[in-house]
Amino acid sequence: MSNRLDTTDVPLVGTHELMLPMQHMIDTERGLAMLRALSNAELREVDHAIWDKLDADPSRRVAVLLRFRALIEVFKARRLKDLFFNRGFQIIVPAVHVAARMRLNTEWGFNALKFERALRDLLSQLGTGAGETGERLSA
Repeated sequence: MSNRLDTTDVPLVGTHELMLPMQHMIDTERGLAMLRALSNAELREVDHAIWDKLDADPSRRVAVLLRFRALIEVFKARRLKDLFFNRGFQIIVPAVHVAARMRLNTEWGFNALKFERALRDLLSQLGTGAGETGERLSA
């Protein structure tokens, strides 16, 4: 059996797994990465920093890192940037949750419109409290 990863349909990952690279960005004072994007060097740094913290299965590690890169990329869309500006940092955990659970094709990335709709739906389900959002998703 092969551990090959089909990049045309990246496997779903847990929100807690996808939070590892985002938490690294926050810990290194680059929490605004979703707004300003990341250079290839910064993305490689994140890959190296969290590789050992992820599950031992290499295909799982790659899936998490591909999803993180696609999450950063989808926030280049104006609508998602505007949503980030309007909601602030409370959007990070719900956005990570959506990125962990949404279908991803690495050639195309996340569909920005579908991502925004899923994120808005999740935010409306969670309410607008920042503490409330983090508590409900981490449980």
